[in-house]
Amino acid sequence: MKMEEDRTSLVREGEDARPLLPSTPSEVTNTLIHYYRGELGRMTSWRDRIDRTSNWAITVVAALLSVSLSTPTSHHGVLLFGMMLVTLLLMIEARRYRFFDIYRARIRQIERCYFAEILAPEAGAGGEWAMVVARSLRKPRFLLSYQEAMHRRLKRNYGWMYFILLLAWCLKISTPKLQTEGMPALQAQSWAYVIDNAVLGPVPGLAVIAIVVAFYLGMLGFALRPDRDEGEFGRGEAHV
Repeated sequence: MKMEEDRTSLVREGEDARPLLPSTPSEVTNTLIHYYRGELGRMTSWRDRIDRTSNWAITVVAALLSVSLSTPTSHHGVLLFGMMLVTLLLMIEARRYRFFDIYRARIRQIERCYFAEILAPEAGAGGEWAMVVARSLRKPRFLLSYQEAMHRRLKRNYGWMYFILLLAWCLKISTPKLQTEGMPALQAQSWAYVIDNAVLGPVPGLAVIAIVVAFYLGMLGFALRPDRDEGEFGRGEAHV
């Protein structure tokens, strides 16, 4: 009998079946606590995926540096291939970061506007946080564009990897001891020597150098562009 009463209490005659919503402050608080734990778990899961991609990129850079600089027989194209792989991993990480940013923004809304107000209430604190979170739950959308996500990850992590690969590539094509033929060190001062070492299959060395320079200038301009204003989602200095 009790089970039937509970079941009928969940359904109103002539209306769609809907679960009972929390009606008391304690029920609302318990629901919010469980929701916060769930969102925190999802945010942590996506952050772990981001860290994995960064670890893969670091591993790729370290492995290719070891292969390229450890023996003169290795080709400088290995480092160019490393630049391509790091770019691919950057694109994958930017996609993951967009998902992570959704849950991070929800968590920050609850922490800043609810838990912080419980601990130390402030006058004029945002009171529409619940509406912001509810709107995001009803119609989830990305808060960052793909370019903005790539810009953030390039500026904070991948820029250093590109820089290390560029230094290693310049060292590879300009140092005689790292070439297959042990040529005198004085030839390293020759621009023609560097161009000859930069040849990549049928592609002339000068064209390869021009492509690498153009790629890095584009990356530098992309990384140095100003950050966008994140508004209510960008409070605080501890940011990922």
